[in-house]
Amino acid sequence: MHTFKISYWLFVLLCLMGAQGQSFAQHFRVLDQHSREPILGLSFQYGNQQGVSDAEGHIRISVMPGEPIHLSHINYGKWALSADELKQVLDRGILYRAEVSVTLQPITVISLKQSAEKDQGIVISDQERLHHDAGAVLNLNPVVGGIRKSGAFGFDPVMRGFKYDQLNVVIDGFHAANAACPNRMDPPTSQVALNRIKQVEILKGPHALRYGIGLGGTINYIQEDPDFTSSGVYGRLSTMYESNGNVFRNEGRVGISGEGHDIGVMGSWSSGGDYQDGNGVIVPANFTRGTVGMYGDFRLGEADLIQATINRNFARDVDFPTLPMDLRTDDTWMASLRHTRTFKNKKLLRWTNSGYFTAVDHLMDNLLRDLDPRMMNARTPATTRNQGFRTEGQWKLGEGRLFAGADYRSEAARGVRQREFLMGPMAGTSLFDNAWQDAQIQKYGVFTTYTLPVGAYLLSAAARVDLNHSEARDTTPEFGDANEVAAVTQLNPGLSVGLQRDFAEHFTMGVWVAGVQRSGSILERFINYFPVGVDPFEMVGNPNLKAETNRQLDVLLGYGKGNLQVEFSPFVAFLTDYITAERTALTPRIATSPGVRQFVQVDRALKSGFELSVAHEMGAGIRQQWAMAYTRGQNMVLGEALPEIAPLDIRYTLTGTHLDDKLQSAIRLRHVAGQNRVSTQFGELPTPRFTLLDVDASYALSSQFMLKAGVQNLLNQAYYEHLNRPIGGDRRPLFSPGRNFFVMVGIKLP
Repeated sequence: MHTFKISYWLFVLLCLMGAQGQSFAQHFRVLDQHSREPILGLSFQYGNQQGVSDAEGHIRISVMPGEPIHLSHINYGKWALSADELKQVLDRGILYRAEVSVTLQPITVISLKQSAEKDQGIVISDQERLHHDAGAVLNLNPVVGGIRKSGAFGFDPVMRGFKYDQLNVVIDGFHAANAACPNRMDPPTSQVALNRIKQVEILKGPHALRYGIGLGGTINYIQEDPDFTSSGVYGRLSTMYESNGNVFRNEGRVGISGEGHDIGVMGSWSSGGDYQDGNGVIVPANFTRGTVGMYGDFRLGEADLIQATINRNFARDVDFPTLPMDLRTDDTWMASLRHTRTFKNKKLLRWTNSGYFTAVDHLMDNLLRDLDPRMMNARTPATTRNQGFRTEGQWKLGEGRLFAGADYRSEAARGVRQREFLMGPMAGTSLFDNAWQDAQIQKYGVFTTYTLPVGAYLLSAAARVDLNHSEARDTTPEFGDANEVAAVTQLNPGLSVGLQRDFAEHFTMGVWVAGVQRSGSILERFINYFPVGVDPFEMVGNPNLKAETNRQLDVLLGYGKGNLQVEFSPFVAFLTDYITAERTALTPRIATSPGVRQFVQVDRALKSGFELSVAHEMGAGIRQQWAMAYTRGQNMVLGEALPEIAPLDIRYTLTGTHLDDKLQSAIRLRHVAGQNRVSTQFGELPTPRFTLLDVDASYALSSQFMLKAGVQNLLNQAYYEHLNRPIGGDRRPLFSPGRNFFVMVGIKLP
């Protein structure tokens, strides 16, 4: 009896102590989002409470109102849940988390806004989904610049001075497209539909060998995971108007989800006209762009997941003032199919098989140009076809994780330029120039990636071997005069090793070294007398190019304490057989061309630089962030700068969240230094520095309705990026838009 009384009063005392501290014990389970298996060994930090999840994935805490919880796992990354998000998880009793393997490499994730649309992760906000060109989203991070030949479309990414096929651009690690236009009016990024993209990974350096060979890096657009946790109809509609250029943007999707399915349709449509630069000068920028697509995700039992997508992209009458022709039509089909099987209680955790197909039909001409006199009409219809298959398994071997698999990619391009002479001695005749020569490249690859904790260190290693076969099936006599034309097969190995460790309590350091090589692209091997470079020189491919090699060192230094996060990422890349171009004595096809360049190789080139980011939570819902990036490129043979290297780019952002998260505000400042390190061999011109100021604010009128407004380039700065191509024979700069007001409305269902 006495024992019962003592236990009773002890229970009352504990309850009173818990009530006084306003805390009470609860728990939830953390499960893998795909396999639904418990995540063991997940570390958490919750106020002064800390621990790890048990064998069933349970995390037990005493609730502390207003306190966020921080979670960490070697295979699932680091993330945090706000107090409100934690309450929702506790109410459900389950938290799903998708595995994040790429965090073991030098990586930047463009995470633009916290969203409650899906249960997991940080996703791109609705405003970024309204972009009609996914390449424009990349420019939100200073590490990525963009070659611009139009003020409205076709922003071709450049990262650390690497461009075109030196970068590996994929969707979900495997789906790809190739530019059909010889001038790359339609780079791969322009074909990415942003409707279901939740984030963009910028994998810096040649370390992400799972997804292919990216000599300078990989850009991976990650789609949203299927939502099997809720049932019913859901949807979203966003629209935005921009004053400078009279631009209208619209985007939306509607779907239905249940325990075993997530099916929907999505679409976007944007159009705009000429804009004014900061000096009030009109810049040609007409465009029309749209996308329509369908997706279906189906879970068959507990083990199998089937995912299918199909998109139809189109563009019409897009102005390209820096080129001799404009984009008239661009029609693209993109389809993918993926099957994932998960296994329980086995070393083999998951096996994925996927395939994709992309078809691009592109037409450019000069018929909309106001030419006086009009000497000729010119048009180039061109097509590319991409297809591929990928198979990959994931194993848990003790404390380590192993990914291994194989893939196949095929790229093919066709296109013939037609020139109809209207004046002069050739009036009434037409000439045909075979731009792509029916070229094809096939890549067969095997790859593996392994991560293993070794004491206080985390070891990561990746290897890949690609067999690359290229040929042109319709070569022209003039191309044969410049080249010894033959089908070429090359073997390209790649290896990357990294070591990462947390020091003391707040410091992190990682070092990665890699040696990879890649074969020349279709453009570098087979382009046939077409002006595709920085200046109007016609370019001729070289099918006998040796593989381009990069040996790179990346370092990551991190510091995190309380509300302060700092990350510094220096790198150095030593390149051999670097692919570039040089002037030749070949006769150009067009009489007004200044000459012909052919793709050749430089024995040695060097690129080095750094990225720095600082994030600081100031309290009261206010956050500030600094970011900067710098790259220096040097041709070590000629002793001059490499072409198309973006200058130092510095960003500062001040954001605030107010009125119970209903009101969000932002001030963004960007300063870009002048670029005086230019390549005289390519006729590059120096560019001046500039400073931009943007402000915006959004307000959630309800959980379904949001209003946002702001102004870009508030100071009406007249500026142009160093990577913008010049206009016409006098090489006038392509200026960017001046002051631009915008307003956006977003609606969500339910």
